Amino acid sequence: MIAPQRPRIPRRALDGVLLLDKPIGLSSNDALIRAKRLYLAKKAGHTGTLDPLASGLLPLCFGEATKFSQDLLEADKTYEATMRLGVRTTTGDAEGEAAETREVSCDEAAVIDAMARFRGDIVQIPPMYSALKRDGKPLYEYARAGQVIEREGRQVTIHVLELIACALPDVTFRVTCSKGTYVRTLAEDIGEALGCGAHLVALRRTGVGALTLEHAVTLDGLSDATESARDAWLQPVDALLSTFPEVQLDAEAARRFLHGQRLRLDELAISQDVLKQSPRMRVYGDGRLLGVAKAGDGVLAPERLIVSAAN
Repeated sequence: MIAPQRPRIPRRALDGVLLLDKPIGLSSNDALIRAKRLYLAKKAGHTGTLDPLASGLLPLCFGEATKFSQDLLEADKTYEATMRLGVRTTTGDAEGEAAETREVSCDEAAVIDAMARFRGDIVQIPPMYSALKRDGKPLYEYARAGQVIEREGRQVTIHVLELIACALPDVTFRVTCSKGTYVRTLAEDIGEALGCGAHLVALRRTGVGALTLEHAVTLDGLSDATESARDAWLQPVDALLSTFPEVQLDAEAARRFLHGQRLRLDELAISQDVLKQSPRMRVYGDGRLLGVAKAGDGVLAPERLIVSAAN
């Protein structure tokens, strides 16, 4: 006898951005799967991984918002982190085994002085325990096999690096950095500058681009909420694009734009001040987001379009 099939649960076509406060111990993908299941969403994706060891802001994109997730991958990130001086681990964080122990003889003034050396453009050597690939295989697989692969240094930018608390051997700091920055590598490098080594023991992401934890919700909060309350946590798609200047099109220009046509800038009401802000712009018509465009060579060229805006 064939068992009856379970009825399919209808999936919802949702468009928007969820600011999730990811807990420690959960991968970004697992957090995405849980949120997608709670929303019964047809399509969802995250905007760059946050390690299981780390907590904090993980923007999740639903529906049309997934088209713009790359913009958050490129955005600066802000973290609050705690490093423990005197112990270097195999992974650079608390998940690894102690590889070396040294005496901590520095004071708070020395910590502040060492941190100052890492502001601005710096070169980092990516850690072996990372997802960067060599010959199609992530570095952490080589590391687990006891192999060390030579890695080239990469330039990253540390925009903000400031001390929050110093209770030696633990040091808590805030950092705003460019994409591709490894905070555990930063902690290790500061430890080496102090002559005692260090590893990361806590990491919390508090900002991604212009998005912050202020309006974030936990998975428990979503699970306990009603469907309407859950939907209220979803922000509009253009929450991802708040740093882009805004362009409003009339009905005819909007129709042409949604057909992928380039628009002459001299035919549009775009001021020179707006053009100077950024070549990339969020484009609206009749109060609705139509997509993202790039201004250059006298035209406004569509980059990504909102399909639902054309219907």
